[in-house]
Amino acid sequence: MNAERFFSAQEKEEISRAIKAVEKRTMGEVAVILVEQSDPYPEGEFLGAILMGGFLSFILTLFLFHGQIWFLIPLHFLFAFPLFILFKKTPFLKTPFIGARRKESAVRRRALQAFYEKGLYRTRGNTGVLFFLSLLEHKVWVLADQGIYEKIKQEKLNQFARQVSGGLKEGRAGQALVQAIGEAGDLLAEHFPLAPGDTDELSDEVQTLLE
Repeated sequence: MNAERFFSAQEKEEISRAIKAVEKRTMGEVAVILVEQSDPYPEGEFLGAILMGGFLSFILTLFLFHGQIWFLIPLHFLFAFPLFILFKKTPFLKTPFIGARRKESAVRRRALQAFYEKGLYRTRGNTGVLFFLSLLEHKVWVLADQGIYEKIKQEKLNQFARQVSGGLKEGRAGQALVQAIGEAGDLLAEHFPLAPGDTDELSDEVQTLLE
């Protein structure tokens, strides 16, 4: 899944307009960042190759070699390497072999890394808010700087993350993201109204990070 082509040009424009609309009425600085995956998950490649190789070896041994056990191990070795390459080159195939907690932790860690990579912690009022989408995992994290957390707790930001995540899974990520940004803007405007001299400090465009 290519992060740069995930949103259409029209969707990118709508998301950018939603961000600009929020920043015209609040001190909050909103950024949207996409990655194709938050981790390469090498264990998924190994586990997938071993399990699927074993399954295919068992089936062939059973039906072609009448269950003769000495064919099983050579066939397993024969299948394991090409399957490993397949899982490596086709990331979505390995997702069933990656635990939910592992994916959750990887996305959260990558979102925090992106927060610092893109300088969301350097806004004048510490009011940066990141919508982070990780496509392989179909997961979203919304993070904020310390100034935001003085008024808005992570539990509330998690609601926006679930909203976008639901849209991501249903194939309407752009629409869900625009709606969540608008609702987050209402909350930001309530607690962090626009102040004189406020400037746009972060990009309003959808950003992608290449792994």
